[in-house]
Amino acid sequence: MAEIGGSTNMLHFLPGSFDPPHQFLRSHSSLGLLSNCRSFEAFKQIHSQIIKFGLHNTHFGLSKLMEVCAVRPYGNLDYAMSIFDCVDDPCLVMYNTIIRGHSLSSFPSLALNYYVEVLLSGYRPNSHTFSFLLKSCTKLPASSHAGKQVHGHIVKFGLEYDAYVRASLINMYAQHGKMTDARTVLDNSPLKDVVSITALITGYLNRCSVDKARELFDTVPVKDVVSWNAMISGCAQIGRYDEALEFFKGMRKAGVSPNESTLVSSLSACAHVGDVETGNWIRSWIEEHDQSSNLRLANALVDMYAKCGDLNTARTLFDGIRDKNIVSWNVMIGGYTHSRMYKDSLETFHQMQLNNVVPNDVTLLNIIPVCAHLGALDLGKWMHVYVNKHFECFPNDALWTCLIDMYAKCGDIEASKQVFNTLQSKSLASWNAMMSGLAIHGNGEAAIELFHQMANEGLQPDEITFVGVLSACCNAGMVGTGKKILYDMMQKYKIAPKLPHYGCIICLLARAGMFEEAVDMVRKMEMEPDGAIWGSILSACRIHRNLELAEYAAGKLFELEPYNTGAYILLSNIYAGAGNWDKVASLRTCLNEQGLEKVPGSTSIEVDGVVHEFLVSDRTHLKSDKIYEMLSEVDRLLKLEGHEPDTSEVYYDLNEELKEGILCEHSEKLAISFGLISTKPGRTLRIVKNLRVCGNCHAATKLISKIFNREIIARDRSRFHHFKDGICSCMDYW
Repeated sequence: MAEIGGSTNMLHFLPGSFDPPHQFLRSHSSLGLLSNCRSFEAFKQIHSQIIKFGLHNTHFGLSKLMEVCAVRPYGNLDYAMSIFDCVDDPCLVMYNTIIRGHSLSSFPSLALNYYVEVLLSGYRPNSHTFSFLLKSCTKLPASSHAGKQVHGHIVKFGLEYDAYVRASLINMYAQHGKMTDARTVLDNSPLKDVVSITALITGYLNRCSVDKARELFDTVPVKDVVSWNAMISGCAQIGRYDEALEFFKGMRKAGVSPNESTLVSSLSACAHVGDVETGNWIRSWIEEHDQSSNLRLANALVDMYAKCGDLNTARTLFDGIRDKNIVSWNVMIGGYTHSRMYKDSLETFHQMQLNNVVPNDVTLLNIIPVCAHLGALDLGKWMHVYVNKHFECFPNDALWTCLIDMYAKCGDIEASKQVFNTLQSKSLASWNAMMSGLAIHGNGEAAIELFHQMANEGLQPDEITFVGVLSACCNAGMVGTGKKILYDMMQKYKIAPKLPHYGCIICLLARAGMFEEAVDMVRKMEMEPDGAIWGSILSACRIHRNLELAEYAAGKLFELEPYNTGAYILLSNIYAGAGNWDKVASLRTCLNEQGLEKVPGSTSIEVDGVVHEFLVSDRTHLKSDKIYEMLSEVDRLLKLEGHEPDTSEVYYDLNEELKEGILCEHSEKLAISFGLISTKPGRTLRIVKNLRVCGNCHAATKLISKIFNREIIARDRSRFHHFKDGICSCMDYW
């Protein structure tokens, strides 16, 4: 194909009838640059240099160009195709490269077209041809039968016993769920090599057939690191983490040295089961073998310690990573989110932005829930804009479902509806998120209507769907509808209720004062009631002042959750409401003796993208003086409107003046006062409280919304309250 022109080291290859020797071409500096190429822009510059020296006139040079362009992560298959189309007589190596490129692309079926061209060109396909072709068939639907046809050609060309072709065949059948065919390929082979056995083991594990995989694994005479990795990573990927770690320990006992893949899979298993001991061993091994600079291992260690709850060690390792990539930031942010350290998660995200690291979909899936938990609507809106700009065509609907949930939990249910309604294809998860959002906002009828709409569109509800719908009935006090939904769930949809479903109905009945029916359902359940069920009954007893049942429910709750301070406080409040101060004192003494402390009530509010948090009687804020000035003005205006603090909600035996002082400085009122001085008149205030809003603050907030002409949206532990013009959306039912 080419002739050599010139006599210096900088030779130029002219069009001709032959290629120079490959050894001669390999040493050319321009082709050497391809091995170190790391971007498409750099590739195009090297391509220009190759043309300058006439290397494009050689099959070898063109093959290397196509390989780099078609296979590398930064490559461009279309560009590789344009090079291929310019070749008058492409060789088999070029065809194999193009087939391989399509096997890695979103259009694997095109690889079959080029295989047909191979045959029409008179070439005899080799093992590389079929290995790449089978990878393409793996991505195609099993119903296409393309894999079967390729298998026939493999036999025709006598390559069925080639180790790599056989392993590719087994993998293809296994990926399509045809384990019998995959096993037949192995059994019919005269030589059962480790590569083929490992491929079948991986197939069994992907189908969750751990016993069959283990049985096959035991037949491997000499188990190398690849064999062990197949069992370790396979078990980890299907959620069998304990077994994955057992295989890892077996590998250590067998004296097989782990590699990077082994350690990453094992650390993932440690993270899921909280096995810090094995994680520490892996960390020591990494340090002893000078692998600490391995970014993939460093990221896996950060992830393991974070998910095991050791955020300090995770942060130390994270800070020690010199060249962090997006995965590094994601595991640290995700670790904080996993441990509900939302402020740290948000702070780390801001640090990532300052380091000019571009967030990806994983980052957003970690940080959007943080916005939801903190009620950080402004940041959530920024996330939405970013998703629209960069992930509009994202194939996974998780981001959009996350946004629906975020807007609902930040109090903007209308924005949540807007995102939901703009989805062209709605998944079950998005329907569930929208129904749950309506539920926490007390829009019971809208949630039920959406449920029926989903059913009419042919989507089958699941257990999560019914938790959302029953929760909506509970928050709206829809007793009759809730009972019917539960009946339809069991009879029409054949879904057996679980504790969350029973919990919603029992809470609904108890809050409606139907205690006999609620307790009867507890007794008839197929499973033992949990603390949440007894807690909902206890809470309803406070509303209806049912002291006898309250003591019974509290007793059951203490047995299940002896360290649940909320249960003691709630029973203490019920006693206080009944004026039984001796029992109040007895319960508080019990709390002190056990070293239990009441979770302090806190309320947060977002202003100009910054989340501010307040505790009761909090004076730590920089604007504390102005906040308390506004609080005094609020209390003055409330009194003019006839508001009198309900001192029965202060559960200490104090004089009335001290009780009123405590009520006036609740965290909700401090957050609202800060909002009033920090935002323009008429702007909606959104606050988030970690506990249930008290009756006194609920009554006061209704009046504040009227006095200051503000809509105030408050999220407490279980639901939302929309205060406007002196009325709350819950209609005083919460």
